[in-house]
Amino acid sequence: MDLPVMPPVKPMLAKSVSAIPPGMQYEAKWDGFRAIVHRDGDEVVIGSRTGKPLTRYFPELVTALRENLPPRCVIDGEIVVAHGGRLDFDRLSERIHPADSRVRMLAEQTPSSLVAFDILALDDRSLLSTVQSERRTLLETALSGASAPVHLAPATTDPVVAQEWFERYEGAGLDGVVAKPLDLPYRPDVRAMYKIKHARTADCVVAGYRFHKSGPVVGSLLLGLYDSEGVLQHVGVCAAFPMKRRAELVEELEPLRIDPAEHPWAAWADAAAHEGSRLPGAPSRWSGKKDLSWVAIGPERVCEVAYDHMEGDRFRHTTQFRRWRPDRTPAGCTYEQLEEVVRYDLSEVLPAG
Repeated sequence: MDLPVMPPVKPMLAKSVSAIPPGMQYEAKWDGFRAIVHRDGDEVVIGSRTGKPLTRYFPELVTALRENLPPRCVIDGEIVVAHGGRLDFDRLSERIHPADSRVRMLAEQTPSSLVAFDILALDDRSLLSTVQSERRTLLETALSGASAPVHLAPATTDPVVAQEWFERYEGAGLDGVVAKPLDLPYRPDVRAMYKIKHARTADCVVAGYRFHKSGPVVGSLLLGLYDSEGVLQHVGVCAAFPMKRRAELVEELEPLRIDPAEHPWAAWADAAAHEGSRLPGAPSRWSGKKDLSWVAIGPERVCEVAYDHMEGDRFRHTTQFRRWRPDRTPAGCTYEQLEEVVRYDLSEVLPAG
């Protein structure tokens, strides 16, 4: 492979803002694996956000990229998997598996797509110093003949349209809007763009915690919600605390510590138990040898957390602690309080072909 921009490349990133800024290019924020694709003839390399190779996990996409991308180019985009008319991050995550036979089976059962939204090189020309507006024009031309599963990400310079996307597309599994200054060159690994994500709050039961990697202070609080049958389900964590507060939380929660065998999540270490319930410490390809043990506390305290969106019956990302809610009872922390997002068919965002 001999391209003007060679792998690995870390993608340009975005910083969070509370509202859609004016005078920029706007795109939907895709919920998948960020990927930098290098193609030089038959050679295709797919790199992750951290620069690690993803190529072997998406063999069906490699074939599609050879058929739909220019012979020599570097493309920035998002690998996604669709299911039931919306993006499905859980099914996408299943693709990261050590067994090649399973990867190929899933490639047939849950094929992936690439949503392209930037171009870093074309033929013998590096486009890293080229401004965003010109790169977008070059990308549109480069993908003018592309078809599914390679898609050109919709883009607009109209903030009214961007606001409409922000409100409508969440039902298809997208999680916000990205804004890019029109005169912005491509800046790898720099938060030079802006992202506007949905923000909601929920009252959750605090049912345990994990220690921080630095020592015996709280690393993250384990959150739970009661389902319709009264079972406490593990739905996620909140983890962003100052170090002083992490130490205080250990003392604050000490009176609530209980025997793990008496906890609603007592079976967390049994892999079979995860099939019927959401428990902390679920087996994961991402955790590797990471210590998933946790401290059990009685499900007596309630906290309010901010979250962006759900992935099935759990929080998609780490939540943000807002405050303790002594006025709320744990039994009232149910899924019913969560806002139900109106469904929106992904085909309306990315028309087939």
